Amino acid sequence: MHLTMVGTGYVGLVTGACFAETGNHVVCLDVDTKKIDMLRRGESPIYEPGLSEMLARNIQSKRIEFTTDKLEAYRKAQAIFICVGTPSDEDGSADLQYVLRVAGDIADALEKLGPGAGLKMIVVKSTVPVGTSHKVRDAIRARTKVPFLIADNPEFLKEGDAINDFMKPDRVVCGVEDDRAAELMRELYEPFVRQGNPIFIMDVRSAEMVKYASNAMLACKISFINEIANLCERYGANITSVREGMCADKRIGNQFLYPGLGYGGSCFPKDTLAVVAMGREMGFDCKLNRSVHEVNQEQRAHFWKKITSTMGDVRGKTLAFWGVAFKPRTDDIREAPALALMQRALDAGARVRAFDPVALENLEHAMPKVVRAEDMYSCVDGADALVICTEWNEFRSPDFDVLAARLRSKLVFDGRNLYRRQAMEERGFSYYSVGREPVNPVRESGRTPARV
Repeated sequence: MHLTMVGTGYVGLVTGACFAETGNHVVCLDVDTKKIDMLRRGESPIYEPGLSEMLARNIQSKRIEFTTDKLEAYRKAQAIFICVGTPSDEDGSADLQYVLRVAGDIADALEKLGPGAGLKMIVVKSTVPVGTSHKVRDAIRARTKVPFLIADNPEFLKEGDAINDFMKPDRVVCGVEDDRAAELMRELYEPFVRQGNPIFIMDVRSAEMVKYASNAMLACKISFINEIANLCERYGANITSVREGMCADKRIGNQFLYPGLGYGGSCFPKDTLAVVAMGREMGFDCKLNRSVHEVNQEQRAHFWKKITSTMGDVRGKTLAFWGVAFKPRTDDIREAPALALMQRALDAGARVRAFDPVALENLEHAMPKVVRAEDMYSCVDGADALVICTEWNEFRSPDFDVLAARLRSKLVFDGRNLYRRQAMEERGFSYYSVGREPVNPVRESGRTPARV
C-alpha cells in the first residue's frame, strides 16, 4: 500500500519505518528541509534504539523516501497519516494549529489531484482531543468536493521501545466512519497482530478518547505510588516492601508502580492536562486528573527539599547529575525531572554538572549553564553530592569504590531507587532515596535532619 506520513517527528518516523518494514511504500513529508536532508542521508534526527538501522534498510530497498513536496507526497497515497505535534497551550489544552494546517494542505492537494488520484483515507495519528478528527474532516470538506475517508488511529509507543511496540502491539485501535476505512485499517495492521492481539474497530470519538484514557490511567498510577512513597517516608515504612505486598494482588498488577521523580516526556504531562482541559470545555471538573498532575509536579519539589534539608545552603557547592532524559533509552528531555532539579540547583547558586549517555546534546540547547561531563565518573569528580535522575542501565552497577574516591563526600540522592539500602550502608555512603528511610544520614550540629 502507498502511505504518506505527514511529520517526521517521533510518531511519524517510527510509524513510517515500521510500515515500510512490512513491504508498504512510504513517503515521509515535512516542511523542515534540514531534517529531510538528514533523513535522505540515512540519519535519524531522534534517538530510538533500532530506528536508524530500520530507516537505512528501507531507504536502500526504496520502500521509504522523504520529501518537502506536498503535492507529490499526496499523489499516490492511499492513506495519509497526520503525525504532527499537538503541544499544550498555556491553559493545558491541545494546540491544534498544526493538525488543522495539514488538513488545509490535504484539501488543496485533493482538489488539484481530483478524484482520478483514487480514494484516499485521512488518518489522524496525532494525539488529539475528542472531536478533532471530525474537525479535520469538516475542514477538508469545506475546501474540496473530492471524496475521502476519515479515521483516527492513536499511537501507543513507549520511547525507548517504540519499534517493538509497533511491530508487536498489545492492541490496535482504529476509529472509523464506514466499512471501507475499517477494511483498509485491518489490511494495514494485520501483519502486526498475527499472534492474536486484537484490532479494535470503533467510532472515531471513542478511539480518540482511548488514547487519553490510557495515558491518564498510567500517569495516575505513577502519581499514586509517589504519594504512597512520600507517606512511607513520614511513617518510617519502606516503599519497596509496600509495593511488593501491594502488587501481589493481581487486580492491581505491577506496571507503572515504581516510586521516583514523577513522569515526564512528551505524552503524560501533555495528555493529562489535555484531559483536564477537555473537561473544562464541557463544564466538567476532572478532579482526579488535575490532582494527578499536581502530585507529579510536587514530586520534584519534594525531592529537592530532601537535598536542601540534608545539605543546607548549596550555594557554591557542586551537584553531579546522572541522567538527563526523562527515561532511559531516549534522548527526549521534554518535561524531564532532571531539568526541574537542575534549574532549582542553579537558582540556588550551585554548580551543576551532568552526564547522560545520549541526551547531552539536547541539554546543551536547553540549559547551557550546566556543565556536560564526558562520562559518569568524571561527572562526579569533586562533587559534593550525586543526584540520580534517570535509571540508565550503566548507573545500576557502578564501581562504588571509584564513585567514593571521586566524590568530595559520599553523599547520594537516588531519585530512582537503584540501590539496596543495606549495600549502601555497608559501603559507607549517606544515601537518600524515595519512600525509604535514609542510610547513614548526614548529621549537622549533632542532629539528624528531619524526615521530608
